[in-house]
Amino acid sequence: MGNLLKVLTREIENYPHFFLDFENAQPTEGEREVWNQVNSVLQDSESILTGLQAYKGAGQEIRDAIQNPNDFMLQERAWNSVCPLVIKLKKFYSFSLRLEEALQSLLECLTCPPLTPTQHLEREQALAKQFAEILHFTLRFDELKMRIPAIQNDFSYYRRTISRNRINNMNLDIENEVNNEMANRMSLFYAEATPMLKTLSTATTNFVTENKTLPLENTTDCLSTMASVCKVMLETPEYSSRFSSDDTLLFCMRVMVGVIILYDHVHPNGAFNKSSKIDMKGCIKVLKDQPADNVEGLLNALKFTTKHLNDESTPKNIRTMLHCFSYPER
Repeated sequence: MGNLLKVLTREIENYPHFFLDFENAQPTEGEREVWNQVNSVLQDSESILTGLQAYKGAGQEIRDAIQNPNDFMLQERAWNSVCPLVIKLKKFYSFSLRLEEALQSLLECLTCPPLTPTQHLEREQALAKQFAEILHFTLRFDELKMRIPAIQNDFSYYRRTISRNRINNMNLDIENEVNNEMANRMSLFYAEATPMLKTLSTATTNFVTENKTLPLENTTDCLSTMASVCKVMLETPEYSSRFSSDDTLLFCMRVMVGVIILYDHVHPNGAFNKSSKIDMKGCIKVLKDQPADNVEGLLNALKFTTKHLNDESTPKNIRTMLHCFSYPER
């Protein structure tokens, strides 16, 4: 039956139910070309996260320079501290562009006719796994970024200093690496609370807009099916027990939240509407049943990065479940 098994015992409210082996899915020959392309991006994802996690910032050096504007040595020390950090921030931003391209390649494969999105997920498990890995990385990146206010402080100082030095006609070698246009794009990227998620949401929306002959449902059904896949695996011990690592459960949670957010941005009515193909009540309940430490960031992502949560059409009980969250005694 392969790694992706239809759950025949469940036909709840017509939501699709699958078990996808996120740990072991391997590409078929038909998937190999796209899989290799996406894998070349994903293999750099851990080093990006490690680099972000190690980001310390130049807060003290910047404060010293601002408080002592006439001390050339302190100005130089702050500038020399910030420049390598800006190169690192450029690396993260450039990776987001590669990730965007990889996502669009996967969407092309997983939504193209004549197969339905469900059939694609059944036959192309390795590509579905990569799609999930992109979402998993994205939420991990954004969770880390939200804890590092130094990023925006460092970049603001860099831009101010560049402008001042340009007025003074100073030749700045770093502008060969991060010119004004690049700095503008990076500034917009880091101004977002969840920049990687914003990148993926925009990429998915652009994919739908640019592929006018492809029905919108092909994309939204792909996303809603993936959300259902994750929900079932999390709530069904028979399936969750198959995973060799507890990390895979957290992986499923992140992926479920990621596809919900993408669906909410792409579908005109969003993910929370009664007509949504995502069982939002069930998805939130699944999160509620997890340890608080594992899901706090994911709940915040649902509350603050979705588009339609506060629409009048969102049922009150869904809003209440998200905003008045309590955990059972453990």
